[in-house]
Amino acid sequence: MAATTPLYDTYMRAPLRFERGEGAWLIAEDGSRYLDFAAGVAVNSLGHAHPHLVEALKAQADKVWHLSNLYEIPGQESLARRLTAVTFADRVFFTNSGAEALECAIKTARRYHFAKGNPEKFHVITFEGAFHGRTIATIAAGGQQKYIEGFGPKAPGFYQVPFGDIAAVKDAINDETAAILIEPIQGEGGIRPASKEFLQELRALCDEFGLLLILDEVQTGIGRTGKLFAYEWAGIRPDIMAVAKGIGGGFPLGACLATEEAAAGMVTGTHGSTYGGNPLAMAVGNAVLDIVLADGFLEQVREVALVFRQGLASLKDRFPDVIEEIRGDGLLLGIKAKVPSADLLKAIRAEKLLAVPAGENVLRLLPPLITTAAEAREGLARIERAAEAVRSNNGNAAA
Repeated sequence: MAATTPLYDTYMRAPLRFERGEGAWLIAEDGSRYLDFAAGVAVNSLGHAHPHLVEALKAQADKVWHLSNLYEIPGQESLARRLTAVTFADRVFFTNSGAEALECAIKTARRYHFAKGNPEKFHVITFEGAFHGRTIATIAAGGQQKYIEGFGPKAPGFYQVPFGDIAAVKDAINDETAAILIEPIQGEGGIRPASKEFLQELRALCDEFGLLLILDEVQTGIGRTGKLFAYEWAGIRPDIMAVAKGIGGGFPLGACLATEEAAAGMVTGTHGSTYGGNPLAMAVGNAVLDIVLADGFLEQVREVALVFRQGLASLKDRFPDVIEEIRGDGLLLGIKAKVPSADLLKAIRAEKLLAVPAGENVLRLLPPLITTAAEAREGLARIERAAEAVRSNNGNAAA
């Protein structure tokens, strides 16, 4: 039978078609307005059609779109200097996506030990439930069989241990270990935060054994947790960090950040990208930082996050038969459902609110960082109506 679409059949798309967006809202072809607490899976950090981002992209589009890294690109220098000024990093490599940023991070860590005369040190310790991307290397790093199956032998050099188990991490370290890679909050894995203490212990282990600490902040970075990067909450400094999603505000953009020492092995010819760091992406990335680094912006994110988190906690108390647990930090939150999460998602969409599925029967709520307290309360009201509908459908209405 002929396919009904020429597209690969790799996505389970919702039957929704959006034609434009305004801030935290999306407007469908039929004019219906949806409150977008999916944000393109944490990508649309400043919502839809943010005027500063639109103007930056339009202005650059009138100049030059692509040059390649055969030439100097001023926007790269500007964005890299701004990122290194506000983080642990000294060096930046620009990519088009989170998976590419993780590939660069893994290569940087392995090359670091190679350059020091230890080519046998290429193994990376990762964590069960992790998600680092869809390339051959990053599915191996994530270690989830559902993503690895059917794509040939798993790429070597990755060893998964239980999330949060510091003893297991220490037991896994051997003479071939190069680095430890972790998401400060597992997103796809079910909004599972690593404790501050665990991240501090990982930093100490890396220092003790001469390993590099790699953070995957693709989903947690650029203000998502209420600080520019989630590692700041733990008071640590990684050696390498992968960033994407929110840094481009919707435009494809990623980056690998590293200390001078960690990046020392990445000399001319060891890595490259045709599109990475293109002028269009750099214009938008710089525009995103204009907003996110402005005085008071992250404070506002934290204030709205508090309103939203407290409201979700109240809903959990009122609907214990529907909501089991509220997880996450900042505006990276999850509802662990008591019912099938697909049922809750369907009810939420019926209320014209968008959310994202995750592991462990969790729904991710990822409002744009420009979401107001009023919009957060509107989202809570829609989740409440959805929970009531699920309760009613399950025959569990309170007496």
